[in-house]
Amino acid sequence: MLEKIYDNITIKPIVVQIAYSGKRLDWVLSELLPQFSRSQIKRWIINKKVVINNQISVLPKKKVISGEIIEINDINNDSTSDCNNNILIPQNISLNIVYEDNDILVINKPSNMVVHPGVKNNKDTVLNALLYRYPSIMQISKQAGIVQRLDKDTTGLMIIAKTYLAYTNLLQSFKMKQVIKEYDAVVCGTFSYNAGIISQPIRRHSINRTCMTVHPHGKPAVTRYSVVESFGRTYSRIRVYLETGRTHQIRVHMAYINHPVVGDVKYGIKFKNSTTGKLSISDDVSICLSSFNRQALHACKLQLVHPITRLKMHWIVPLPEDMLKLVTVLKKM
Repeated sequence: MLEKIYDNITIKPIVVQIAYSGKRLDWVLSELLPQFSRSQIKRWIINKKVVINNQISVLPKKKVISGEIIEINDINNDSTSDCNNNILIPQNISLNIVYEDNDILVINKPSNMVVHPGVKNNKDTVLNALLYRYPSIMQISKQAGIVQRLDKDTTGLMIIAKTYLAYTNLLQSFKMKQVIKEYDAVVCGTFSYNAGIISQPIRRHSINRTCMTVHPHGKPAVTRYSVVESFGRTYSRIRVYLETGRTHQIRVHMAYINHPVVGDVKYGIKFKNSTTGKLSISDDVSICLSSFNRQALHACKLQLVHPITRLKMHWIVPLPEDMLKLVTVLKKM
């Protein structure tokens, strides 16, 4: 079988394995081709660029069968685009670069910055900034070398590949769980133990498709945490260690055990000053909590083997200013 070429990336015909039998076509391709977004893959299918056993007219929701052959044709002219099908525009956006060499880039992402363009965010993203600084980076993949993501309002360390070889090696490292990621978080409540583990599968919410949820039929997800310090009986600062990398994993898991991340309005609650007298919170603490307008979550440490040199490397960044202020104020409790 002939191989198909896409932006210098070879996509071989895919034989559906038993593990994927009965799954949606778009889901299977997004699992097997992680360098492309699911929206991109859906567009290929809709535009009849995906063939199954020589059948062109298929839908994204088609259930594939073990042994079927999937081919992806004629996508060399598919425009560089986001999920709105708009052309991505390079933007001169400053990036806080922690480390850089010929193969990788490590940045400290600020809050209120999306990593990859989406339906509601098609500019001012990390990808737009990468396109400006490294014009050829889109030749690596449609994700422009991005191998991991942080939520819009989560701050901290991200690694980005600058070459295709680094990209594929990093994807493999993440798949083999050889990348260590640690996070600082401020959560509601205090803990009876100094450490714990949450092993609960996660999948997309059946009704609210922008949310994830713990579900027995979800993908395996494991989160470890240790308590750094407690603030009175109402808040704690924890260090979180991810063994898997599911969307919103920390936020979903912490909410599941009734310790939602402070400021997380999607999975927790927005702080409201208590007027019942049950909580003894000073005015400055109350003001700080009510004005903290994002989830208090920060990717503080990243450790891995360099995808090319094979040297062990790690990076640590301190708490951002807003979280540092939050912790300082909470200590007064």
